[in-house]
Amino acid sequence: MEPDVTAQDGCPRHRLDPLGGSPHERNARWLAEGPTVPVLMPGDVPGVLMLGHAALKDFLASPDVSKDPANFAEYQQGHVPDGWPLSGFTLPRTMLTADGADHRRLRAIVGNTFTRGRIKALKPAVEEMVDRLLEEMAQAAEESPDGVVDLRARFAAPLPLEVICELLGIPESARARLHEIASTVINTDVEPAQFIAASQEMVALLTAIVAARTEQPEQDLLSEMIARADDSLQLSTEEVIATLRSLFIAGHETTMGLLMNAVRALCAHREALEAVRQGKASWLAVAEETLRWDDPVSYFPLRYPTRDMDIAGHCIEAGTAVLAGYSAAGRDPAAYGPDADRFDVMREERVELLAFGYGPHYCPGAPLARLEAEIALARLFERFPDLDMAVSEDELQYSHTFVGNIVVALPVRLGADRERRESS
Repeated sequence: MEPDVTAQDGCPRHRLDPLGGSPHERNARWLAEGPTVPVLMPGDVPGVLMLGHAALKDFLASPDVSKDPANFAEYQQGHVPDGWPLSGFTLPRTMLTADGADHRRLRAIVGNTFTRGRIKALKPAVEEMVDRLLEEMAQAAEESPDGVVDLRARFAAPLPLEVICELLGIPESARARLHEIASTVINTDVEPAQFIAASQEMVALLTAIVAARTEQPEQDLLSEMIARADDSLQLSTEEVIATLRSLFIAGHETTMGLLMNAVRALCAHREALEAVRQGKASWLAVAEETLRWDDPVSYFPLRYPTRDMDIAGHCIEAGTAVLAGYSAAGRDPAAYGPDADRFDVMREERVELLAFGYGPHYCPGAPLARLEAEIALARLFERFPDLDMAVSEDELQYSHTFVGNIVVALPVRLGADRERRESS
């Protein structure tokens, strides 16, 4: 297959579509070329997309790979334009953009928050949130003329948003606006001026929240960060704000996508739903298979080799911007066999799941995402066993980003309400 464009460096490259969309057909074509493909990002910034499971796993774990933009050659040479849509992922100083001791210092902020014990203790609160949202969604369906409700707006978005905001200490009055802004700053077709304005508004809102928490601490992660800022972690105010921003976005956008993609998969594969009901598979297995088969993260930015590296016979020069193609790695036939494209909650392959990353930057919020998905999916389909899509897959609209693999709305019909039927 011929690449889409020849870049200024003379290298034939595939242009990443800033509108995003479902990545799977594109991934299959590009994987046929090899585990890595040269790409052109917005602003005509060149990079490499790593698609193959084995290549990506090795790359993520390599000590010769950096997350620090000091090693981003195009950025250091002044070739990255102002308002670049990927700069929110790559430039603010957080645990996502630091290496070594500095990364460990910044990651220590959340070390005590996302332990398995503390996540398990959240279960009753998450169950209460889920049940409340399901009741509200049932009422909305009754009031809808055609019985259709948007699962994203009514359930998949508000649940992880409420969970992460309660953990972080973000007041209820700021949550809706921050969620709207987050949708803009992760958008890869956003205009530079719009991106800059949204980023500045988000920083301003978070700065005000940090100031309020400094004056009046609560029992939340933000108050803990502030208390430790001048203590063992030596955090600057800018680092606290940037970390709060990263945790807010990562803590609800990806879980929202996981919930929607899981529901879509189960509606299209009723045999998987039946396997869970018969005890042949667990709800956690549904979440894991969804993360493999339809990862809510398509291509995550960015990492940079600190030396020239040979990846599966492909040379990646030091300083090259590399995107992690999680959505492609999950369907790599070399890792998952010839049926890698099949959704199978009873899949027996014991292959390392890369959806939450790998190596030192493995996502610390993975246990929380799994807990939310397990509880939400179980209670959703227990209450609405006949829930189904109200539109076809072809009618769904995707968010305008190649970083995420998330639809903007998910119209569903709930069907029979088991709870109301049993109480009548």
